[in-house]
Amino acid sequence: MVHDYFGREVAQGYDDDSERFGAAWLEAETGFLADLAGTGGMALELAIGTGRVAVPLRARGIDVHGIDLSESMVEQLRAKPGGDDIPVTIGDISTVRVDGTFDVVYLVFNTFGNLTSQEAQVACFENAAAHLRPGGCFVIEGGVPGVRSGERYRVFHHSDEHLGVDEYDTATQQMYSHHYTREDDGRYRRRSIPFRFAFLSELDLMGRIAGLELRERWAWWDRTPFTPASEAHVSVWEKPANS
Repeated sequence: MVHDYFGREVAQGYDDDSERFGAAWLEAETGFLADLAGTGGMALELAIGTGRVAVPLRARGIDVHGIDLSESMVEQLRAKPGGDDIPVTIGDISTVRVDGTFDVVYLVFNTFGNLTSQEAQVACFENAAAHLRPGGCFVIEGGVPGVRSGERYRVFHHSDEHLGVDEYDTATQQMYSHHYTREDDGRYRRRSIPFRFAFLSELDLMGRIAGLELRERWAWWDRTPFTPASEAHVSVWEKPANS
């Protein structure tokens, strides 16, 4: 059974990251996706969440549908202007099907790692491929694993209000993101979310298993070239036009 780690408390503050979810980032992100979908195209967002990408993408003229496990996250989407107009199916992004085929299926912000087994990640690729029309594209945004041998912990955010620590198990490719947030009484509360990190070669193999071909890979949504020093990737796999 898939566990929902994004309940009401998380959902209510999910859009508060003004840098990650700011206007400049969303402009590049939705522009990239709209270009792939084409004029009047159709897009399916896996893990649509609060609709922070789906709502502005729809404003660009793209017909957006979504799948998400968390009803609390989707409630936040519904509260936004235009959010009620986006069809959302509640369920597991690796298995749930919706009607129709799409020009682009996308999954952003490291969310692919919320699928914590290789089997579920392969199934997600296959599910995305099943929703694509011939010539359509599957897009994943994520971090590039850079775990050093023997490394177990890495601090990804540090402030008086919040400490973020990633815990890695390189033998199993499992990790936890631990969030320590200071409460009003000065004490810290921990929230931990499990992930599975996958290497780029592994993602490309998953694509091949699903019948997809790597089309392009960038370091960010503005099409910054991907290099060995890149810490993130935006990867695009295409469903062959003759499939």
